[in-house]
Amino acid sequence: MRYLTVIILLMLVTSAFGQKKILDIADFDIWNTIENEAINANGDYIMYSLEKGEKDQFLKIKDEDGKPVLEHDRGYARAFSYDGDYAFFTIKAWEDSVSEMKRRKVKSKDMPKDTLGIFSLKSKQLTKIPFVEKYTVPEKWSGYVIYQLTDIPEETVEEDSEEDKKEETSGEEKKTKEKKVGKENGYHLVIRNLETAAQDTFRYVTKYTLAEESPVISFVTTGVDSTFTPGVYVYQPESQKLTNILESEKGKFPQLELSRKGTHLAFVADLDSTKVLIRPNELYRWSNGEQQATMILDASTTTNDLHVSADFDLMFSEDESRLYFGQAPTPVLQDTTLLDDEIVNVEVWTYDEPRLYTVQELQVENDKKKAYLSVYHLGDKKLVQLANEQYPDSRIGDEGNAPFVLLYTQEPHALEGQWRGVANSDYALANVTTGEITEIITDIRSRARLSPEGKYVYGYSSEDSAWFTLNVEQNSLKLITKGKGFWDELNDSPDYPYPYGIAGWTEGDESIIIYDRYDIWRFNPDNGESSRLTAGRTSETVYRYVKLDEEERAIDPKGKWLLSTFSEATKNAGYFEFNSKNSKGKQLVDGPYAFRNIAKAREADKLIFTRESFIEFPDIHLTDMGFKSSMRISNANPQQSEYNWGTSEIVKWVSLDGIELEGMLIKPENFDPNKKYPMIVNFYEKSSDGLHRHRAPSPGRSTINYSFYTSRGYLIFNPDVHYRIGYPGESAYNCVIPGVTSLIEKGFVDKNNIGVQGHSWGGYQIAYLVTKTDMFKAAESGAPVPNMISAYGGIRWWTGLSRQFQYEHTQSRIGGTPWDYPVRYIENSPIFFIDKINTPLLIMHNDADGHVPWYQGIEFFVSLRRLGKPSWFLNYNGEPHWPLKRQNRVDFNIRMAQFFDHYLKGAPRPVWMERGVPAIEKGINQGYELIEK
Repeated sequence: MRYLTVIILLMLVTSAFGQKKILDIADFDIWNTIENEAINANGDYIMYSLEKGEKDQFLKIKDEDGKPVLEHDRGYARAFSYDGDYAFFTIKAWEDSVSEMKRRKVKSKDMPKDTLGIFSLKSKQLTKIPFVEKYTVPEKWSGYVIYQLTDIPEETVEEDSEEDKKEETSGEEKKTKEKKVGKENGYHLVIRNLETAAQDTFRYVTKYTLAEESPVISFVTTGVDSTFTPGVYVYQPESQKLTNILESEKGKFPQLELSRKGTHLAFVADLDSTKVLIRPNELYRWSNGEQQATMILDASTTTNDLHVSADFDLMFSEDESRLYFGQAPTPVLQDTTLLDDEIVNVEVWTYDEPRLYTVQELQVENDKKKAYLSVYHLGDKKLVQLANEQYPDSRIGDEGNAPFVLLYTQEPHALEGQWRGVANSDYALANVTTGEITEIITDIRSRARLSPEGKYVYGYSSEDSAWFTLNVEQNSLKLITKGKGFWDELNDSPDYPYPYGIAGWTEGDESIIIYDRYDIWRFNPDNGESSRLTAGRTSETVYRYVKLDEEERAIDPKGKWLLSTFSEATKNAGYFEFNSKNSKGKQLVDGPYAFRNIAKAREADKLIFTRESFIEFPDIHLTDMGFKSSMRISNANPQQSEYNWGTSEIVKWVSLDGIELEGMLIKPENFDPNKKYPMIVNFYEKSSDGLHRHRAPSPGRSTINYSFYTSRGYLIFNPDVHYRIGYPGESAYNCVIPGVTSLIEKGFVDKNNIGVQGHSWGGYQIAYLVTKTDMFKAAESGAPVPNMISAYGGIRWWTGLSRQFQYEHTQSRIGGTPWDYPVRYIENSPIFFIDKINTPLLIMHNDADGHVPWYQGIEFFVSLRRLGKPSWFLNYNGEPHWPLKRQNRVDFNIRMAQFFDHYLKGAPRPVWMERGVPAIEKGINQGYELIEK
């Protein structure tokens, strides 16, 4: 491709003179991302993988001093053992070799299989297990790893004796052909002792599960022979005790679940070999010490003509006294005697049905699997149905130990969700012992939850703009933050403002910890009494609680909390230690960075985290809880120092509405204020808080890559937009244009070579801007909405939802219907002013877009084409709102760079801009070649 050749030659020339290299599309392939970073229990080792160019991964294990302990090509980091003594990872075939095999039409069964890597951190020995289909690392016990094999290596297969072979082939008996290993018959399950390397192998296992806290395993097998029959087994590896708790030749077992300590097992069984349409599922239980499982529920003992659900997940309560499961209503069945030409396939849409037909259609599979939560009390063997048709949905409290479950439904209010975007809910409590249902809250826009110990129902009421609590025992509701300002202070949409969220509850459900814009507050859930714990509002510093223990259910009210900090003024971030015992604290670290991906060693006061800025890649750092010293563990992209990069800064200006605004300005690394630079304006809504976000070179799916363009001599301006309800297009104009003008006045922007680029909501705003100004020499508008009237009646095909709510209440911000505000819809629709456009446009809109109907992009393009306006339309077939396939993302980035280079830098025009890519050449000739004149 001549375009790539020219750039590569330019890079070689500049390199020869000692200058830094310029980023090119080809460099996307050499940049690494960090995947699956983890720290072991004692904090002695850190594991992660580097993924190069979205292809192969390379495993890295390092010690606490940052020294390499193990590196492995094609290694995909997975997990450490619970005791932290072993590391597990997957070894895959090279991506290029897999692609080549696909090119040769190699059958899937003959493609390379994964290998399990087991690395002992004590002995530094690596063990490789080939032919692995799946493997599981126990959550809270150690000493073993469990995996399934697609084949058993020859050295692990016991050979039959000569006498056995003679016996098998004696007389007229035919040798039985061995079953095929696969999804239907099962794979070979291996339980490997990590210390001794001893292995127990069970063949043809279709399903298995592990207890969370104890070495107990249950599995289902299709069996081998009379010595290992089909059915359900429980295996305890420490005693090597194997128990066949249910024997079944052709049974199906869709659900299999062990209790936390492995004391109990539950499973759903379909033991009927006929093809009856309504499957006679049965629910079984087994307890430690028993030889056989007991059937506790079948079609004759379920409640209210329901049947045991095969799709509802089983769950034991934490105290192992209850088993939660689902009971399903009788399904709607198709008459199987009808021929295809006798079936009437018609959609009947009804004006007052709760869910729009398109929503129903997408939820058909979920509707078929609908089931109601029920509970079986193991002690007194009592069955209680909890959810029902009126309240079909449920949330369990206190990990199943709570005396109540929370039931809810949106069905009575679902119709209004068509134009409101979110349907209101009704809530009730079901007594776990008696099944008695008590209605508690009706017609509220809230996603209510149960507190950790189940003493309270809580949530945020959008219509009240307040957090509420309901004491379950007293059935008393309290709006604890009513009128106190715990809603989004910057809300500029015609909808109720969102909350800032909560940190959680303190132990014993004693208090709820709630965020305002800056600070953290403690609230009494019964009377609403509150106290502010941090003092961020004065300095415009945002404090947020950092949850370091994934198992944490409640916050220690007398412990030391780790808080994240973010300065709205400087965009600096850091961490803060807060002593909740005396409400005092200290800043641990702070700086011009973004901090993310923090994780604590379970048994040590050691942390890993990533730190990034526009210049600094988010490498892994290791520190202690006091952040006294920090060590960089990874160095993912050392090659970055060889390239001309960029810098980021905040700029400020005043909008045409008189509002002070800010935005990001990204400059080339070798920026000279005495020169004039081409500039691309890229924006969405508000992005300035992302000043310190690192933007590695990659083929983005919808936006320009900042490091790529600054490396090649562009300025990038990303302005924040403040919206006035009813006038989103005008708001974008009033904010963006004076921001651009303020930069032109600084003298380093080439006012004759400014472009603009954005996608979706950004694409709409760009389509609007170019009808009002000729400031931009070129524009790329992705998935735009040029016609708000036709778009208002469209469908968001990924969800089946009507788009009405978007215009009335959310992002499009019109504030009402087209019959309420017809002028607003017209004034904000670029299609009605398209004849005013003089800016060349590149439009990208894909035919499988599930967010914005792609006919919007077509409306835009065919109108421009009708008027003879320079414009190009990209449609990546079968792709959604953005191109996801890497080859398509690379293509989009090449074409967008060529488009802007031509208009803003005077580069030669590529063939595809000159004559397009005819349909007969699609997928053959891309037209990247530059036309020299």
